[in-house]
This record gives sequence, structure tokens and C-alpha cells, in this order.
Amino acid sequence: MSGIVDVIVIGGGPIGLAAAINARMHGLTSLVIEPRTGTIDKACGEGVMPGAVIELAALGVHPHGRMIAGISYHDGTRTAEHRFASDAALGVRRTELHRALAERAAELGVRVEHGKVEGVEQQGGAVSAHLVDGRTIEGRWMLGCDGLHSTVRELVGLAARPRRVRRRDSRRFGIRQHFEVAPWTDLVEVHWAPNAELYVTPVGDSEVGVAVLGRRGTSFEEALSSVPALAERLRDATPTSSVRGAGPLLQNTTGQRAGRVLLVGDAAGYVDAITGEGLRLGLAEARAAIECIVAGEPERYDREWRRITRDFRMLTTGLVVAANSPLRRAIVPLASRLPRLYGRIVERLAR
Repeated sequence: MSGIVDVIVIGGGPIGLAAAINARMHGLTSLVIEPRTGTIDKACGEGVMPGAVIELAALGVHPHGRMIAGISYHDGTRTAEHRFASDAALGVRRTELHRALAERAAELGVRVEHGKVEGVEQQGGAVSAHLVDGRTIEGRWMLGCDGLHSTVRELVGLAARPRRVRRRDSRRFGIRQHFEVAPWTDLVEVHWAPNAELYVTPVGDSEVGVAVLGRRGTSFEEALSSVPALAERLRDATPTSSVRGAGPLLQNTTGQRAGRVLLVGDAAGYVDAITGEGLRLGLAEARAAIECIVAGEPERYDREWRRITRDFRMLTTGLVVAANSPLRRAIVPLASRLPRLYGRIVERLAR
């Protein structure tokens, strides 16, 4: 692409593509830079919450998936269940979500360049991305949408210094695998095992995804065997994907904007996937970033980011602390005894 582009998007995952689509829908030119080719996968729970379904529809994106009516928590003896008050969620394979977004981006004229960014330079009213192959791409704005291990975050000085890891490493990671089996429920099941949480998401008429959240070194097989009822359901099921991991999930930043560079999605800071609304937040952040740019108020993005993520940061942080403490055993019993409170929390996070 010759000349200067309005918005350079670093990262061609779902959030980067959503940001580029938002830019085009506001009349801006957008270019995505992504080192990987083809359809991009990621270890995640693959539950697209009602708020995220609405965000995707506003972009003209309608991925194929399996309807999800709510979320249930299980600890082997008790169950807490909440069905969404309105608009259902979707269980969507990450590859299908990426396909749908990529098709919409191409339809709107979003360009994709394959390459890896090694430098970011800001001068006057422009920002440049320097690629490892020697190319330089100039833009008026840049969005860092390059995930948990964001290169852009490091290059523009927004990465917080990592805290000293204690002897007992409490950082958490995600592991995911799919199985060929007919879903037995229209809910996302969250099984609270002794040392991990297992998220079971229907993603098709004959397929479920199982995502495990736990500390470094958590074994997918051991986590699954620690939930006998789930292990029995999947005992004869054929795996339809390999085990894929991601993490550590906790990512701290010193801010979400440095000059003409805005961080979006996981790159902007992340607490944990324990409450499952990362995609909803990322889509809302992508929309807010473009709206702030169009309005000529980029400085407003930091405030918008805090507003969008406030509930997530407060509730998720509290839940992660409880999950790593003796209170862990009380989480599901408490949710089952207080269904209205549990339902309000689920609804607030899902929308």
C-alpha cells in the first residue's frame, strides 16, 4: 500500500480485525499487519457472550455457532445456574470467528500485510511501523491489538515491570481441546476442580470445547480426570483438535495510550479469563478506540477503557483472589445459595 494509511492495526486476530472493520465503517483507511498466515486459532473458552454477539452484529459479522442460553457452575456436589435474561450467547470455534471477521474485513477493503513489527516511531502527526524485513509502513494512528504478549506494548513503553514471582507461582494459564460429542446442555459448564477450572462450551451440533484454567504446569488430562462426571462424558469422545495453551493470562500495563498509539484487547492489560468475557471487552475497546480517533479525542480513550473494563477488573480480580485462597471451596456453594446475586453478576459481565 502506497502513501499514508489512517489506521495501522498491529495484530490480525479477532480484535485487530474488528478494529480495522470499525475504522472502515467510519470512512478511514485501515491496514492490518500480522505475521501469521491463514486462519488464526487461540486457546480460549470460545463462548461469545451476549454483549459480544451484539458488537459483532453491529460490524456485520455473524459467525456460525451453537446457541448458549447461560452459564452453570459445578463443584461435584452443588450447581449454580443462570440463564441469560434476553439475547443468547454463542459457542463459536475460534477459527470460525476469525474466518467470519476476515471475510467482513476483506469485503470492506481492509488490507492485510504479513510481517513482524520490530520498531515503532512517532513524529509529528504520524506513526511508523518498522518491520523486520526492512519495510516501513506509515499511518496517522496505530492500534496495538497483538495480544497477551504484545510487542507494541513493549515498543511504546506501556508494559509494566513484571512483579517478582513468588516461590509459589500463582500466574495462571489456559489450555484447550475439542471433542466430537453431541452437547448435553445449552449452557457453558464451569467445573471447579481442586486446582483448576474447566469450561465446557458447545461449539457445534456434534462438538464441544474444553478449556482448562490453572497454574503453570497444569495438565489437561489430570484436570479432566479430577472431574469424574465430565471425564465419563468424554471417555469415548474423539478429540477433534490438539491441546493448545496460552498465558500467562495476567498482563499489567502503565496505560493504554502513548501518543498516537492505542492499545486494544489483551494488549491493553488483562486480569484473567476466569469470567470469560475477554472477547466482549476487546470488541468494545476496538469500537471505542476508533470513535475517539474519529472525534479527534484520542486522550479520551484511557477513560473509555477504564469505563469498559471496570466491572471486569473489579469482579474478576476478586474472583481470582478467592480462587487462589481457602475461599475457593465456598465459591460454588455461595453461588447456589444466592442465585439472584450470582445471576446479576453473570448478566453484568456478559453484557
